[in-house]
Amino acid sequence: MNFGAPLRSKMDLVAGYKGVVGLVFGNESSASSEDSSYVERLLDRISNGALAEDRRTAIAELQSVVAESHSAQLAFGAMGFPVLMGILKEERDDVEMVRGALETLVSALTPIDRTWGPKNEVQAALMNSDLLSREAEGISLLLSLLSEEDFYVRYYTLQLLTALLTNSPNRLQEAILTIPRGITRLMDMLMDREVIRNEALLLLTHLTREAEEIQKIVVFEGAFEKIFSIIKEEGGSEGGVVVQDCLELLNNLIRNNGSNQILLRETIGFEPLISILRLRGSAYNFTQQKAVNLLSALESIELLLMGGREAEPGKGADWLTNQTVLCQKVLDYLLMLGVESQWAAVAVRCAALRCIGDLVARNPQNLDTLASKLLGDEPDVEPALNSILRILLRTSSLQEFIAADYIFKCFCETNADGQAMLASTMIPQPQSMTHAPLEEDVKMSFGSMLLRGLTLTETDGDLETCCRAASVLTHILKDNIQCKERVLQIEIEAPMSSIGSPESLMHLIVKYLVLAASLRKKENDHKNKKSTSVGDSYIQPIILQLLVTWLADCPEAVRSFLDSRPHLTFLLELVSSPSASVCVRGLAAVLLGECVIYNKFGDSGKDSSMVVDAISQNIGLTSYFLKFDEMQKSFLFASVKPVQQHKSLTRSNAASMVENKETDEIDGTSQKQDEHPILISLFDAEFVNFVKRLETHIRDSIVKIYSHPKNSVVVVPAELEQKSGESDGDYIKRLKSFVEKQCIEMQDLLGRNATLAEELMEAGGGVASGSDQRASSGGRERVQTETLRRDLQEAKQWVEMLKSEKAKIEADASMYCNLASKLEADLKSLSDAYNSIEQANFRLESEVDTLRKGEPYPDVEALKAQAREEAQKESEAELSDLLVCLGQEQSKVEKLTLRLEELGEDVDSLLDGIGDDTGVPDDGEEAD
Repeated sequence: MNFGAPLRSKMDLVAGYKGVVGLVFGNESSASSEDSSYVERLLDRISNGALAEDRRTAIAELQSVVAESHSAQLAFGAMGFPVLMGILKEERDDVEMVRGALETLVSALTPIDRTWGPKNEVQAALMNSDLLSREAEGISLLLSLLSEEDFYVRYYTLQLLTALLTNSPNRLQEAILTIPRGITRLMDMLMDREVIRNEALLLLTHLTREAEEIQKIVVFEGAFEKIFSIIKEEGGSEGGVVVQDCLELLNNLIRNNGSNQILLRETIGFEPLISILRLRGSAYNFTQQKAVNLLSALESIELLLMGGREAEPGKGADWLTNQTVLCQKVLDYLLMLGVESQWAAVAVRCAALRCIGDLVARNPQNLDTLASKLLGDEPDVEPALNSILRILLRTSSLQEFIAADYIFKCFCETNADGQAMLASTMIPQPQSMTHAPLEEDVKMSFGSMLLRGLTLTETDGDLETCCRAASVLTHILKDNIQCKERVLQIEIEAPMSSIGSPESLMHLIVKYLVLAASLRKKENDHKNKKSTSVGDSYIQPIILQLLVTWLADCPEAVRSFLDSRPHLTFLLELVSSPSASVCVRGLAAVLLGECVIYNKFGDSGKDSSMVVDAISQNIGLTSYFLKFDEMQKSFLFASVKPVQQHKSLTRSNAASMVENKETDEIDGTSQKQDEHPILISLFDAEFVNFVKRLETHIRDSIVKIYSHPKNSVVVVPAELEQKSGESDGDYIKRLKSFVEKQCIEMQDLLGRNATLAEELMEAGGGVASGSDQRASSGGRERVQTETLRRDLQEAKQWVEMLKSEKAKIEADASMYCNLASKLEADLKSLSDAYNSIEQANFRLESEVDTLRKGEPYPDVEALKAQAREEAQKESEAELSDLLVCLGQEQSKVEKLTLRLEELGEDVDSLLDGIGDDTGVPDDGEEAD
């Protein structure tokens, strides 16, 4: 059977693969060669068979062997596509043959599990998919089969397209876009029988991933209406995997696509999506598929709320509109799923909590709505924020803690009134309430519940609760001086009033930080990490994050922190502690730096110079600054992203996301890193950038203070004068003592400057702890080094200045060269013009000279007379001719006169009037 030119071109496509296939067959066993020969014989029977039944049998056998044998798939890819594509093109009437051809093609593109095969084995299914998707003609042929009446032809065609799309997505997407009405045919399949509809839905789900053009076409073909129609038909959240596929397709269409989001909002609205979140029937009955469906619907809500935040600034209005519209309808359902449905899967609760955070972020109206929302039944009604805080403090799931913390982050962001409202409720409770059962916290205010979490008994588990409460307090205090100063006034009663006076909340938090550090050190000493609770590795960073936020731009907080001398000593030890993590040492260094840059103390015992001296003496400036560099290079700071991205929900990962108690952000992160994975979520890009800005400020301030210390000897002119009654000897001794003190101070200042220059020039040197001793012993050498460094800097500046002057001179020279070239060209053109004028002038002068030197001028009068004579002769000749003619005419007139007289005519009457008008006829004659 001859399939013509199209098949020959198809055979050309496989030429590149034959070498690979031959290599594979050459390295495999004889069974592979047998499969190859068997495939070749079957293809020959299909192509050249005389009986239709025999050809159908051969294609059935081919489908069976290709579905089971990897080598048969390879052999089919090398020589089978032209034969089967020819059947699809030229034998449409033979439905059974078309079915068999399509089923065989599906088998050729379906991977075979070969766990025992070599790792570098050629993937036959991928190779065959690549081969089939190379030409748009093949894709167009397959799309045309969707209009066939036979059910199995349409079904196998959709399966084949899905297999192609799975293995070669980009090429198939491009091919379908070039085919007229290609996507329209696929959309029509959504209205087909259930099995075909489901296959078409799966195909469209794969097709619309990261393909914006296809997404737009699908939406304009009525995708939203068809999707929600199918969801309603399948039973909403109670439906099966078809509902999941519909929601996955919906998410593909609205992900980072503002125009499609607007179209959804303004055509069918958000109500069909929100209805999926309504719990029907037995709310406690949460199957795995129902959880997946709810997760998919919550992902849709999240995409509608997050799309505007990631888009261009001009598109923020769409995000705000989505927030406003959704909050009016969906907040109650989100609170039900995230807060009140504790029987729901953890992943569902966390997704609902994240949606609540996105719903209120930077939206004053929605923030007020959440702040006033009440949950529960009488008499146990409480604000929704209290319920969320209770979940954050009590949950055993780190994933749920992160999601609840995200709500408070969004609530406090650019919401000074909300921060003040939460801080105003932070009223310490009596010790009897502090140690009351946990169930009693329903009667507490938000702030009292938060303080209880911050001040629980100092055990491992309660330290974790304290650090969670500290994270919430960080959001309340962030960028709000009034809240920082208000919380500074909070004092916590001692467990027993007889033991001591109340302790400030800041000092209590530092106390917990010391306890967490000692636990970490004990853990490293015993080298038994399994015995420590899961929170130990992130308690210190979170408490340090609170303190860094609290002290930022708040001198009163710095004063309170330094009021206790052990605080500074502990920080200095923590910065250089080998048992602390890179992040902890770095944040402790930042906290020390804040005690310098925000320090407004007047007395010398607690001012910024004292802190800088303590850093220099106990750590060394080079070692101290090195802590910043180590922190910035750590995984936690280097891998931060502007927006936390969550994995898209698909068929392949849906079950694992529901079953796992922790998300990929927690369990999936490499445990080789020094920091706990939870910090990746809590240390967002905003905090990391804030620390980077602080670092620059801290470096500049410390260098400035260290190189210009406060004068310990105050020069007062009046004291330099001799006092009355003072002897000359005492006066000289006093002046000598004064001069000696100033010399010592000047020597110390020179030593400081030299040490600072030396440390700053060292690249990553870690031997800075003994720098002060070296300064005192070799001050003169360091002064010389400083002088040389200054001279070198001046020389560099001089060289740079010379370079800039050289460049300027070269630019001027180039400009003048160009100007000279232009003037030279103009001069040349003027010279050429002058030469041409000279030549013309010379030629004219030559002609004049020639005329002057030639024959004499002719006699003009003679010439005139000669001309008159010749003219007279010509006139006389013409007059003679005219007289002859007149004579002839006269003789004719005379003859005519005689004849007229003979005829009896009166000649005189006839001649009257002739010649009066010079022969010109009048008007009447002309008319005649």
